[in-house]
Amino acid sequence: MRFDLYSPCAALQPYIKYFAVSEQQEAQNYTVLPGTALVMGFQYRGILSQVEGNRVTALASAGITGLMDTYRVFKNSESIGTVLVYFKETGAANFFKIPLNELFSESVGMYNFIAPSTLENISNSLANAYTDAQRITVIEQFLISQLHSLSTDRLIEEAVRLITLTNGTMRIKELAQKLHISQSPLEKRFRKTVGATAKKFSSIIRIHSLIDFANNGNDIAYAAHNAGYYDQSHFIKDFKTFTGQTPEIFFSEKVK
Repeated sequence: MRFDLYSPCAALQPYIKYFAVSEQQEAQNYTVLPGTALVMGFQYRGILSQVEGNRVTALASAGITGLMDTYRVFKNSESIGTVLVYFKETGAANFFKIPLNELFSESVGMYNFIAPSTLENISNSLANAYTDAQRITVIEQFLISQLHSLSTDRLIEEAVRLITLTNGTMRIKELAQKLHISQSPLEKRFRKTVGATAKKFSSIIRIHSLIDFANNGNDIAYAAHNAGYYDQSHFIKDFKTFTGQTPEIFFSEKVK
């Protein structure tokens, strides 16, 4: 397996964290934890499916996955190759006309947003590409063509920064006060731009911060307390919803 990261061109740097090219020779199931921003994917070979219990559903070869509040299980076919676009938290809103909260917990085919002829051109160009650089260029050209002229919502950028800075523990009422805006319009703008409510986004940041803190050698109980969890049953419930495992099992497997 390989998973190589690439920086976006200058025109896309305000919106995209990085590109990734992923290749896997063997078919396998794998778990993806909730992230803090939307991810777009283009398979240039192979098939990706979503696994829900005993049901396996093939996904479109080009798709977008919204923010999630729980883990997901995917299955890739043999010899799969994918170009992934990891947006910044407020970045994807510059490429879609719909409010991004409509994509919450969804993996949606790009055919819902762009013309079939455009998708076909992307597919053909990726099929004819021999290097990662060529593949990235194909996707960059497509994204630049889809980029809106609207400016990024700076207030929501600052909201994301404050939530991240406080590891997801800041109350939304306090966040609104710091930004000098009432809570209702803040929530509406946040959902539209980021793809989840500010409270839900904060919970994602909170668990990720907890995991990072524990992975740095800190005791799990101390990490939970540091993240604002004072009730063990509440912590275990949230953690299992997020990862699919209890904290003990999750971190013991990390050590192996």
